Amino acid sequence: VSPGAHIVLKPNFIRHWNPCDEGSAESLITHGSVLRAVGDYALLAAGKGGRVTLAEAPQHDCDWERVAEQAGLPALLSRYREIGRELEIIDLRREAVDYRDGVIVARRALPGDPAGYRLVDLAAASWFNGSGLDPLRFRGADYEPTATCEHHMNGRNEYLLSESVLAADLVVNLPKLKTHKKTGVTLALKNLVGINGDKNLLPHHCLGSVAAGGDEYPGEAWLDRARGVATEVARSLLARGIGTRLVRLVRRAERATRGEAFIRSGNWHGNDTTWRMCLDLNRCLYYSDADGSHFDAHAPVHKVLSVCDGVVAGEGEGPLAPRDRPLGVVLAATDPLALDLAAVRLMGFDWTKLPKLYRALGDEGLRITEVRSPADVEVARVRAAGDNADTCSLEELAAEVPFLAHPGWRRHVEIGAHSRAD
Repeated sequence: VSPGAHIVLKPNFIRHWNPCDEGSAESLITHGSVLRAVGDYALLAAGKGGRVTLAEAPQHDCDWERVAEQAGLPALLSRYREIGRELEIIDLRREAVDYRDGVIVARRALPGDPAGYRLVDLAAASWFNGSGLDPLRFRGADYEPTATCEHHMNGRNEYLLSESVLAADLVVNLPKLKTHKKTGVTLALKNLVGINGDKNLLPHHCLGSVAAGGDEYPGEAWLDRARGVATEVARSLLARGIGTRLVRLVRRAERATRGEAFIRSGNWHGNDTTWRMCLDLNRCLYYSDADGSHFDAHAPVHKVLSVCDGVVAGEGEGPLAPRDRPLGVVLAATDPLALDLAAVRLMGFDWTKLPKLYRALGDEGLRITEVRSPADVEVARVRAAGDNADTCSLEELAAEVPFLAHPGWRRHVEIGAHSRAD
């Protein structure tokens, strides 16, 4: 970027606590040391006449002040002010909520993006176009599915995105390297969920079993079918403010009897919805700039740099409750798919089992990547400070010990399909 530019830093601040006994904030959110290094370079590049903004929409029950403290933002802001520079901080959410036993008990309006939001319609360029998925089965982040369905039907595929992000001269995507319940891994492609102003426009799964046209859970077990029906009834009641106590009691009983590892809400490798939403968001960003959307362009019109924090990575029940996995790696790329392919090799996972990777490779439409096969990716490695870089292929990257996958992805995503849980 040139001096005078506006640079947006997009970390992963998903939420302020990690409930895993073997996990911490270090495997959950982008670490402050990575933010400091990238922020320094961004301020140098933008110059005195430019702007640098840190913007993120964490999960709607995240306490922004606490997650900012964990990431060291107060100290970072103080340091920059000492040298006469400002780092703008924006919580992109328009609403925050409080949960008890998995049920929303309070809502609070938030200021959101001061630049506003842009409704971007991918229409036929969406990965949902021609998918065969029924929009009436789409379920999102909240109880009321109407917005999720209505914005993805009748030829529309709409997302409400941050204007500050879409109008930036450069977006620096700063994901965490960890597992994910709905897409197998988080990484660069998935991190763009946090540029949304309304996560109810994001389809997360399709109601029902695979046999019934959904991807909520596999098989036809009566208990899963009954849970699906009960969940829909609960959604309807909770959307009207009815039955909060009853639903909380049921949720507590379910956790006590079934635990947390059973497949629900599309948390497994058969999820055919979330990867499409994820790639859609990348298309929205890469083909939208300050002047609008350019879905007739032959190449991306927006510049994005990805820098992934894998110093302490996350394994197991990511993205919300990962175990700490010290990896000692930072990855950077101008191509998000190249970065994700390298990361999954380091995790010991098979990219051919991750739809958001292999489907992006085969895309002949609005491409977000120049990578056509893993053989196209050349990796430059620096092993220690002061060392010269050496190069290798993706095949030469390997996990010393494979990551533990999310329960819904175990024995499916691993190279050789052998899980550490066995």
